[in-house]
Amino acid sequence: MFTDLKDYGFTQSDFFASRELLNEKKQEEYVPARVIECRRDRYKVICEYGELNAELKGSFLHGLEEGGFFPVVGDFVIVKYNNGGSSLIDAVLPRRSRFSRVDFLGHAENFAKNVREQVSAANFDYIFILSSLNFDLNLNRLARYLTASFQSGGFPVFVLTKADLLSEDDLCGKVAEVRKMARDVPVIAISSKTGFGLEELSPFLEPAKTVVFLGSSGVGKSSLLNRLAGEELMVVKDIREDDSKGRHTTTHRQLFCLSSGALVIDTPGMRELGLWDSREGISLAFADVESLFPQCRFSDCTHETEPGCAVLAALEDGRLSLRQWKNYKAQIRESSFVLNHSAYLKQKREFHKSISRTIRDKRKTIDE
Repeated sequence: MFTDLKDYGFTQSDFFASRELLNEKKQEEYVPARVIECRRDRYKVICEYGELNAELKGSFLHGLEEGGFFPVVGDFVIVKYNNGGSSLIDAVLPRRSRFSRVDFLGHAENFAKNVREQVSAANFDYIFILSSLNFDLNLNRLARYLTASFQSGGFPVFVLTKADLLSEDDLCGKVAEVRKMARDVPVIAISSKTGFGLEELSPFLEPAKTVVFLGSSGVGKSSLLNRLAGEELMVVKDIREDDSKGRHTTTHRQLFCLSSGALVIDTPGMRELGLWDSREGISLAFADVESLFPQCRFSDCTHETEPGCAVLAALEDGRLSLRQWKNYKAQIRESSFVLNHSAYLKQKREFHKSISRTIRDKRKTIDE
Protein backbone atom coordinates (compact mmCIF):
# COMPACT_ATOMS: atom_id res chain seq x y z
CA MET A 1 0.00 0.00 0.00
CA PHE A 2 1.41 3.37 -1.04
CA THR A 3 2.02 5.90 1.76
CA ASP A 4 1.81 9.60 0.94
CA LEU A 5 4.63 11.30 2.85
CA LYS A 6 2.70 14.59 2.66
CA ASP A 7 0.41 13.16 5.34
CA TYR A 8 3.49 13.04 7.54
CA GLY A 9 4.40 16.71 7.10
CA PHE A 10 6.56 16.40 3.98
CA THR A 11 6.48 19.92 2.52
CA GLN A 12 7.43 21.38 -0.83
CA SER A 13 10.79 22.56 0.54
CA ASP A 14 11.48 19.02 1.77
CA PHE A 15 10.55 17.69 -1.68
CA PHE A 16 13.02 19.95 -3.49
CA ALA A 17 15.77 19.19 -0.95
CA SER A 18 15.20 15.46 -1.41
CA ARG A 19 15.14 15.78 -5.23
CA GLU A 20 18.60 17.33 -5.17
CA LEU A 21 20.04 14.45 -3.14
CA LEU A 22 18.17 11.75 -5.07
CA ASN A 23 19.42 13.12 -8.38
CA GLU A 24 22.96 12.65 -7.09
CA LYS A 25 22.21 9.01 -6.21
CA LYS A 26 20.54 8.22 -9.54
CA GLN A 27 19.25 4.96 -8.08
CA GLU A 28 15.59 4.05 -7.71
CA GLU A 29 16.02 2.30 -4.36
CA TYR A 30 16.80 5.63 -2.62
CA VAL A 31 13.62 7.31 -1.33
CA PRO A 32 12.70 10.11 1.12
CA ALA A 33 11.33 9.04 4.52
CA ARG A 34 10.53 10.43 7.96
CA VAL A 35 11.98 9.10 11.19
CA ILE A 36 9.13 8.03 13.48
CA GLU A 37 11.03 6.22 16.22
CA CYS A 38 14.54 6.13 17.70
CA ARG A 39 15.93 3.39 19.94
CA ARG A 40 19.67 3.90 20.31
CA ASP A 41 21.12 3.10 16.87
CA ARG A 42 17.91 1.55 15.56
CA TYR A 43 15.26 3.54 13.75
CA LYS A 44 11.80 3.22 12.30
CA VAL A 45 10.96 5.34 9.27
CA ILE A 46 7.88 5.90 7.14
CA CYS A 47 8.16 6.19 3.37
CA GLU A 48 6.15 5.42 0.25
CA TYR A 49 6.58 1.69 1.01
CA GLY A 50 5.17 2.04 4.54
CA GLU A 51 7.00 1.55 7.86
CA LEU A 52 10.56 0.27 7.69
CA ASN A 53 13.29 -0.68 10.13
CA ALA A 54 16.44 1.30 9.41
CA GLU A 55 19.98 1.82 10.54
CA LEU A 56 22.75 4.23 9.64
CA LYS A 57 24.73 3.64 6.48
CA GLY A 58 28.50 3.26 6.91
CA SER A 59 29.25 6.42 4.95
CA PHE A 60 26.80 8.30 7.18
CA LEU A 61 28.69 7.15 10.28
CA HIS A 62 31.91 8.43 8.73
CA GLY A 63 30.24 11.81 8.27
CA LEU A 64 29.41 11.91 11.97
CA GLU A 65 33.13 11.85 12.75
CA GLU A 66 33.51 14.96 10.59
CA GLY A 67 31.00 16.97 12.64
CA GLY A 68 27.70 15.60 11.37
CA PHE A 69 24.71 14.75 13.51
CA PHE A 70 22.50 11.73 14.21
CA PRO A 71 18.97 11.56 12.83
CA VAL A 72 16.22 12.20 15.38
CA VAL A 73 12.46 11.69 15.47
CA GLY A 74 10.82 14.05 13.02
CA ASP A 75 13.79 14.22 10.66
CA PHE A 76 13.22 13.75 6.95
CA VAL A 77 15.93 11.49 5.59
CA ILE A 78 17.06 9.72 2.44
CA VAL A 79 17.06 5.93 2.84
CA LYS A 80 18.30 3.10 0.67
CA TYR A 81 15.24 0.85 0.57
CA ASN A 82 15.75 -2.81 1.41
CA ASN A 83 12.74 -5.07 1.04
CA GLY A 84 14.43 -8.01 2.75
CA GLY A 85 16.00 -6.37 5.80
CA SER A 86 16.93 -3.07 7.40
CA SER A 87 16.98 -0.07 5.10
CA LEU A 88 19.94 2.30 5.36
CA ILE A 89 19.74 5.99 6.31
CA ASP A 90 22.05 7.81 3.93
CA ALA A 91 21.40 11.54 4.61
CA VAL A 92 19.34 13.95 6.71
CA LEU A 93 17.42 16.73 4.95
CA PRO A 94 17.70 20.33 6.27
CA ARG A 95 15.66 20.85 9.44
CA ARG A 96 12.95 23.52 9.48
CA SER A 97 12.88 23.45 13.28
CA ARG A 98 14.62 21.53 16.02
CA PHE A 99 14.48 21.25 19.76
CA SER A 100 17.88 20.93 21.35
CA ARG A 101 19.76 21.11 24.60
CA VAL A 102 23.37 20.69 25.68
CA ASP A 103 24.93 17.82 27.57
CA PHE A 104 26.67 20.26 29.90
CA LEU A 105 24.28 21.65 32.50
CA GLY A 106 26.61 23.92 34.47
CA HIS A 107 27.71 21.57 37.27
CA ALA A 108 31.31 22.05 38.28
CA GLU A 109 32.17 18.33 38.23
CA ASN A 110 31.13 18.19 34.56
CA PHE A 111 33.15 21.20 33.47
CA ALA A 112 35.61 19.18 31.43
CA LYS A 113 32.91 17.31 29.53
CA ASN A 114 32.56 17.86 25.83
CA VAL A 115 29.86 20.43 25.19
CA ARG A 116 27.76 19.55 22.18
CA GLU A 117 24.25 20.06 20.92
CA GLN A 118 21.75 17.29 21.62
CA VAL A 119 18.78 17.46 19.26
CA SER A 120 15.73 15.55 20.50
CA ALA A 121 13.09 16.37 17.87
CA ALA A 122 12.93 18.05 14.47
CA ASN A 123 10.55 19.51 11.88
CA PHE A 124 7.67 20.35 14.21
CA ASP A 125 5.20 23.19 13.86
CA TYR A 126 4.08 23.61 17.47
CA ILE A 127 5.56 22.99 20.91
CA PHE A 128 3.19 22.08 23.72
CA ILE A 129 5.00 23.19 26.89
CA LEU A 130 3.27 21.04 29.49
CA SER A 131 3.16 21.68 33.22
CA SER A 132 0.79 20.19 35.76
CA LEU A 133 -1.26 22.45 38.02
CA ASN A 134 -0.03 20.76 41.19
CA PHE A 135 2.98 21.43 43.41
CA ASP A 136 5.30 20.89 40.44
CA LEU A 137 4.25 24.15 38.69
CA ASN A 138 7.51 26.06 38.32
CA LEU A 139 7.53 29.43 36.52
CA ASN A 140 11.33 29.55 36.30
CA ARG A 141 11.39 26.23 34.48
CA LEU A 142 8.60 27.34 32.16
CA ALA A 143 10.59 30.48 31.31
CA ARG A 144 13.55 28.33 30.29
CA TYR A 145 11.33 26.08 28.18
CA LEU A 146 9.89 29.19 26.53
CA THR A 147 13.35 30.48 25.60
CA ALA A 148 14.32 27.12 24.09
CA SER A 149 11.00 26.99 22.23
CA PHE A 150 11.50 30.40 20.63
CA GLN A 151 14.99 29.33 19.59
CA SER A 152 13.72 26.07 18.06
CA GLY A 153 11.70 27.58 15.24
CA GLY A 154 8.40 26.13 16.47
CA PHE A 155 5.37 27.99 17.85
CA PRO A 156 5.06 27.55 21.65
CA VAL A 157 1.80 26.90 23.49
CA PHE A 158 1.58 26.52 27.28
CA VAL A 159 -0.64 23.58 28.22
CA LEU A 160 -1.44 23.39 31.93
CA THR A 161 -2.61 19.89 32.81
CA LYS A 162 -4.66 18.37 35.66
CA ALA A 163 -7.03 21.34 35.92
CA ASP A 164 -9.54 19.03 37.64
CA LEU A 165 -7.35 19.06 40.77
CA LEU A 166 -8.04 22.76 41.47
CA SER A 167 -11.03 24.84 42.45
CA GLU A 168 -12.20 27.42 39.91
CA ASP A 169 -10.62 30.30 41.85
CA ASP A 170 -7.28 28.51 42.26
CA LEU A 171 -7.30 27.55 38.57
CA CYS A 172 -7.85 31.15 37.49
CA GLY A 173 -5.04 32.32 39.77
CA LYS A 174 -2.53 29.77 38.44
CA VAL A 175 -3.42 30.49 34.81
CA ALA A 176 -3.04 34.23 35.45
CA GLU A 177 0.47 33.67 36.87
CA VAL A 178 1.58 31.78 33.78
CA ARG A 179 -0.06 34.28 31.40
CA LYS A 180 1.81 37.13 33.05
CA MET A 181 5.08 35.33 32.37
CA ALA A 182 4.03 34.07 28.90
CA ARG A 183 2.74 37.39 27.57
CA ASP A 184 1.56 36.74 23.96
CA VAL A 185 2.02 32.95 24.05
CA PRO A 186 -1.29 31.01 24.35
CA VAL A 187 -1.97 29.48 27.77
CA ILE A 188 -4.52 26.65 27.86
CA ALA A 189 -5.64 24.80 31.00
CA ILE A 190 -6.87 21.26 30.41
CA SER A 191 -7.83 18.03 32.11
CA SER A 192 -7.13 14.81 30.25
CA LYS A 193 -9.30 13.04 32.81
CA THR A 194 -12.49 15.09 32.28
CA GLY A 195 -11.82 16.54 28.82
CA PHE A 196 -11.90 20.12 30.12
CA GLY A 197 -10.20 22.60 27.73
CA LEU A 198 -9.17 20.02 25.14
CA GLU A 199 -11.21 21.70 22.40
CA GLU A 200 -8.90 24.74 22.69
CA LEU A 201 -6.03 22.58 21.40
CA SER A 202 -7.84 21.81 18.13
CA PRO A 203 -6.38 24.73 16.10
CA PHE A 204 -2.90 23.29 16.69
CA LEU A 205 -3.82 19.69 15.80
CA GLU A 206 -4.46 20.02 12.09
CA PRO A 207 -3.68 17.29 9.52
CA ALA A 208 0.03 16.92 8.64
CA LYS A 209 1.02 19.41 11.38
CA THR A 210 3.54 18.18 13.94
CA VAL A 211 3.42 18.95 17.67
CA VAL A 212 6.23 18.14 20.09
CA PHE A 213 5.40 17.58 23.78
CA LEU A 214 7.87 19.20 26.17
CA GLY A 215 7.74 18.86 29.94
CA SER A 216 9.04 17.09 33.00
CA SER A 217 8.00 13.57 33.91
CA GLY A 218 4.66 13.39 35.68
CA VAL A 219 3.04 16.40 33.97
CA GLY A 220 0.56 14.23 32.07
CA LYS A 221 2.10 13.99 28.59
CA SER A 222 1.13 10.33 28.18
CA SER A 223 -2.38 10.92 29.53
CA LEU A 224 -2.89 13.79 27.08
CA LEU A 225 -1.56 11.74 24.17
CA ASN A 226 -3.88 8.85 25.01
CA ARG A 227 -6.86 11.19 25.31
CA LEU A 228 -6.15 12.89 21.98
CA ALA A 229 -5.59 9.54 20.26
CA GLY A 230 -8.70 7.94 21.76
CA GLU A 231 -6.69 4.88 22.75
CA GLU A 232 -3.90 3.91 25.13
CA LEU A 233 -0.74 4.55 23.15
CA MET A 234 1.40 5.11 26.23
CA VAL A 235 1.33 3.55 29.69
CA VAL A 236 0.45 6.08 32.40
CA LYS A 237 2.34 5.87 35.70
CA ASP A 238 1.31 7.47 38.98
CA ILE A 239 3.22 10.42 40.43
CA ARG A 240 4.63 10.48 43.96
CA GLU A 241 2.18 12.11 46.31
CA ASP A 242 4.83 13.69 48.55
CA ASP A 243 6.47 15.89 45.92
CA SER A 244 4.27 15.59 42.79
CA LYS A 245 7.22 14.19 40.84
CA GLY A 246 6.56 11.63 38.16
CA ARG A 247 8.26 8.48 36.98
CA HIS A 248 9.54 8.47 33.43
CA THR A 249 6.94 6.90 31.16
CA THR A 250 8.55 7.65 27.81
CA THR A 251 11.97 6.00 27.49
CA HIS A 252 12.52 6.73 23.80
CA ARG A 253 11.33 9.27 21.26
CA GLN A 254 8.46 8.43 18.98
CA LEU A 255 6.09 10.07 16.51
CA PHE A 256 2.37 9.25 16.71
CA CYS A 257 -0.36 9.94 14.16
CA LEU A 258 -3.72 11.05 15.60
CA SER A 259 -7.10 10.40 14.02
CA SER A 260 -7.26 14.11 13.14
CA GLY A 261 -4.18 13.66 10.96
CA ALA A 262 -1.99 15.64 13.35
CA LEU A 263 1.38 14.21 14.36
CA VAL A 264 2.73 14.19 17.93
CA ILE A 265 6.33 13.70 19.05
CA ASP A 266 6.62 12.57 22.66
CA THR A 267 9.99 13.00 24.36
CA PRO A 268 11.34 11.62 27.65
CA GLY A 269 10.75 13.98 30.58
CA MET A 270 13.52 16.45 31.36
CA ARG A 271 14.04 18.13 34.69
CA GLU A 272 16.91 20.31 33.50
CA LEU A 273 17.38 22.16 30.26
CA GLY A 274 20.74 23.37 29.03
CA LEU A 275 20.35 26.17 26.50
CA TRP A 276 22.14 25.69 23.18
CA ASP A 277 22.97 28.77 21.08
CA SER A 278 19.90 30.41 22.59
CA ARG A 279 20.67 34.14 22.34
CA GLU A 280 17.94 34.74 19.75
CA GLY A 281 15.44 32.74 21.79
CA ILE A 282 16.25 34.75 24.91
CA SER A 283 15.68 38.00 23.02
CA LEU A 284 12.25 36.77 21.90
CA ALA A 285 11.25 35.40 25.29
CA PHE A 286 12.44 38.54 27.14
CA ALA A 287 11.64 41.17 24.50
CA ASP A 288 10.07 43.47 27.10
CA VAL A 289 13.24 43.32 29.22
CA GLU A 290 15.61 44.10 26.35
CA SER A 291 13.34 46.91 25.12
CA LEU A 292 14.40 48.83 28.24
CA PHE A 293 18.10 48.82 27.39
CA PRO A 294 18.03 51.59 24.73
CA GLN A 295 16.26 53.82 27.28
CA CYS A 296 19.24 53.80 29.65
CA ARG A 297 21.24 57.03 29.89
CA PHE A 298 24.54 55.26 29.13
CA SER A 299 24.94 52.92 26.17
CA ASP A 300 27.29 50.64 28.17
CA CYS A 301 24.98 50.51 31.20
CA THR A 302 25.43 47.36 33.31
CA HIS A 303 22.00 47.86 34.93
CA GLU A 304 23.44 47.67 38.43
CA THR A 305 24.12 51.11 39.94
CA GLU A 306 24.23 53.60 37.06
CA PRO A 307 22.05 56.73 37.24
CA GLY A 308 19.36 56.93 34.57
CA CYS A 309 19.16 53.12 34.23
CA ALA A 310 15.78 52.19 32.70
CA VAL A 311 15.98 48.65 34.09
CA LEU A 312 16.45 49.81 37.68
CA ALA A 313 13.61 52.29 37.23
CA ALA A 314 11.32 49.54 35.89
CA LEU A 315 12.23 47.29 38.83
CA GLU A 316 11.45 50.09 41.25
CA ASP A 317 8.04 51.01 39.85
CA GLY A 318 6.96 47.41 39.25
CA ARG A 319 6.93 47.39 35.44
CA LEU A 320 9.61 44.69 35.59
CA SER A 321 9.46 41.95 38.21
CA LEU A 322 12.59 40.89 40.08
CA ARG A 323 11.84 37.26 39.15
CA GLN A 324 11.83 38.05 35.43
CA TRP A 325 15.04 40.08 35.66
CA LYS A 326 16.83 37.28 37.55
CA ASN A 327 15.61 34.72 35.00
CA TYR A 328 16.90 36.87 32.16
CA LYS A 329 20.35 37.31 33.72
CA ALA A 330 20.61 33.60 34.58
CA GLN A 331 19.81 32.52 31.03
CA ILE A 332 22.22 35.07 29.52
CA ARG A 333 25.02 33.80 31.81
CA GLU A 334 24.37 30.17 30.93
CA SER A 335 24.11 30.87 27.20
CA SER A 336 27.38 32.82 27.20
CA PHE A 337 29.17 30.12 29.18
CA VAL A 338 27.98 27.31 26.88
CA LEU A 339 29.03 29.17 23.72
CA ASN A 340 32.42 30.23 25.10
CA HIS A 341 33.20 26.79 26.52
CA SER A 342 32.03 25.09 23.33
CA ALA A 343 34.27 27.34 21.22
CA TYR A 344 37.23 26.47 23.46
CA LEU A 345 36.58 22.74 23.14
CA LYS A 346 36.16 22.99 19.38
CA GLN A 347 39.49 24.80 19.10
CA LYS A 348 41.08 22.15 21.32
CA ARG A 349 39.71 19.31 19.15
CA GLU A 350 40.97 20.98 15.97
CA PHE A 351 44.41 21.40 17.55
CA HIS A 352 44.62 17.68 18.41
CA LYS A 353 43.38 16.75 14.92
CA SER A 354 46.15 18.85 13.34
CA ILE A 355 48.73 17.06 15.50
CA SER A 356 47.32 13.68 14.45
CA ARG A 357 47.45 14.65 10.78
CA THR A 358 51.06 15.79 11.14
CA ILE A 359 52.04 12.48 12.76
CA ARG A 360 50.27 10.50 10.03
CA ASP A 361 51.99 12.51 7.31
CA LYS A 362 55.41 11.97 8.88
CA ARG A 363 54.82 8.21 9.20
CA LYS A 364 53.69 8.08 5.58
CA THR A 365 56.87 9.90 4.49
CA ILE A 366 59.06 7.50 6.49
CA ASP A 367 57.28 4.43 5.07
CA GLU A 368 57.79 5.70 1.54
